[in-house]
Parts: sequence; structure tokens; C-alpha cells
Amino acid sequence: MELTRRWIVLATAGVVFAPLAARARATQPALEGAIRALLGEAEPQRGKVKLELPSIVENGNTVPLTVSVDSPMTAADHVESIHIFNQKNPQPYVASFKLGLHAGRARVSTRIRLADSQRVIAIARLADGSFWSDSADVIVTLAACTEQ
Repeated sequence: MELTRRWIVLATAGVVFAPLAARARATQPALEGAIRALLGEAEPQRGKVKLELPSIVENGNTVPLTVSVDSPMTAADHVESIHIFNQKNPQPYVASFKLGLHAGRARVSTRIRLADSQRVIAIARLADGSFWSDSADVIVTLAACTEQ
């Protein structure tokens, strides 16, 4: 094999970026740790939260999602925050939305990037300190961050 400048640059880049590629995907313990950091010792309950996103997406670069929470949004009973987590992206804690009493409805919509097919989790914190959650699995046919 002839050593050319191009070969040396590509080989060096492989040495530098190969370890980063292994870390580019979150692990299940990282996801659980991120959720535990939010919840502390509390356990989220199922219900009240509805996570809506497509079950199959062609392109992981822009995946639309909506999270709504069944709440009257009164002073005594309202949603304080909504948090979104995912299973396989480099950072498992995707977004956090703080809501006030005057929000009217506990509903947020956004778009996220998904590196691969995975589970997305939404957790809402209510004024009484309780946590409620919902999750959904998404199949991504063309993962984000892979196009050049």
C-alpha cells in the first residue's frame, strides 16, 4: 500500500473520530440516569400524559411530536413542566418546557432529531409534585446525522 497524504489524513481522522462514534449513542443506563435526575426517588405514573408522534418516519432529522396533559390548569391543579427523553440519541434528555398557570392548556409541540429507531418518553410534573408519563416507539428508516 502506498502512503499518500490522503491516506494519512483519513487514517488519522479514523483514529480521532472512531472513539467518538462509539460514544455517539446514549445507553440505557444514561437514559435511566437522566430520568432519575429529574424524578429523584419519585416514580412516574401512567396516564394523564399523551405523547403523539408518527410510529414510522422516513427521515430522523425532523420528527414532529406533541405532548398534551389532562389538567384543568388551575392554581391548585396544573402542569409545571413537560420533559422529553429518548433512548438512543447522544443526549437522552431532549427538551424541557416550563408551563405557567396562564398557559390555558398543557400542550407542547416541537420537532426533534432521532439518530435511530427508538423509544421516546414524555414526563410531566404536576403542581402536587407527582410525575406522569407516556412513551412511544418510533421506527426511523433514515437516521439523523448520517447524511453527508
